[in-house]
Amino acid sequence: MVLLAGLLMGQTPASSKAAPNPTPKAAPKQSTQVNANAAVISDFVKRVNEYVAVHKKLEDTLPKLSKDSTPKEIDTHERALLKLMQEARKGAKQGDVLTLRMQRFIRNLLRPIFTGKSGEQIKAEILDKEYKGNAPLAVNARYPDEVPISTVPPQVLQSLPKLTEDIEYRFIQNSLILFDPHAHMIVDFMERAFN
Repeated sequence: MVLLAGLLMGQTPASSKAAPNPTPKAAPKQSTQVNANAAVISDFVKRVNEYVAVHKKLEDTLPKLSKDSTPKEIDTHERALLKLMQEARKGAKQGDVLTLRMQRFIRNLLRPIFTGKSGEQIKAEILDKEYKGNAPLAVNARYPDEVPISTVPPQVLQSLPKLTEDIEYRFIQNSLILFDPHAHMIVDFMERAFN
């Protein structure tokens, strides 16, 4: 009995010492996920900044637009910059900026917004009821002139990583677009942004 009591007493401190161990093991999983997300965002920001550096370098070679520029002058400037960007990014393809990992991350960010209580109303704000077409999307292509430039609701913008003024988030139907407003160009896109 004394031996049994001693064994039981010996196990009690050991088991109480073992109890704190699961907590430290649980923390790294959460921090690993946070670190993985931080790495995805960091990579995305790096890719956006690389694009913006090329954009600025090429735009600086064009005549500057004034505040009094006419719509025709703005359109000419956009098309000239578009041509320069297309030449500089000849090999660009979907996923170069919005990588698959970034697309998954964005879908996870947006899912609660689009499936939440106001989800249908938010989708309605994005989708233009007047536009019934199905515009083909392509990286480096001019944003389709027949497609109105969508609004992006504040709930969506607040969830997404911040962009510089040279690139904007936009939607064409259910696709999220990285849009260069100065070149009127699709930088990259991801389909099924609402899913």
